[in-house]
Amino acid sequence: MVRPRYEQPTPAELELLKLLWNFGRPASVREVMASLNQEKPEPRAYTTVMSLLNVMAEKGLLKRTPQGRAYLYVPVKPRENTLRSLLGQTLTRVYDGSASLLVAHLLDQSHPDVAELDQIQDMLNAYRAAQPNSGSNRKDGPGCGPSKLTD
Repeated sequence: MVRPRYEQPTPAELELLKLLWNFGRPASVREVMASLNQEKPEPRAYTTVMSLLNVMAEKGLLKRTPQGRAYLYVPVKPRENTLRSLLGQTLTRVYDGSASLLVAHLLDQSHPDVAELDQIQDMLNAYRAAQPNSGSNRKDGPGCGPSKLTD
């Protein structure tokens, strides 16, 4: 059975994208493998990394350019675009578009400290102030209010 190809990166592909974004320049298979293996208890084989990078290039996640006998790989989209797309898909597929439910679960999972909560509050205040109707008529759906933060 042929595995369907998804536009979004898989977890393994996202791991390599993060490395390539951190490089900030095109990188070879060997460079990606060396960086990846610094973080892993079990090293990945050259051919495994090369195959994954080639699949990512076929999916349009990476651009591959020849450099001598090797290839250099660079992400097609900036980090922000890819992460925004992943989050948008998660918001739609998992949380049925409910930002408040997503935030409630995010806070519950990440356990932010007071300083980070203050940063989040500042972002919320800035977002609210930028809205055309800052006294918004929007009503939260059932179970999406602040009380859900403690579930």
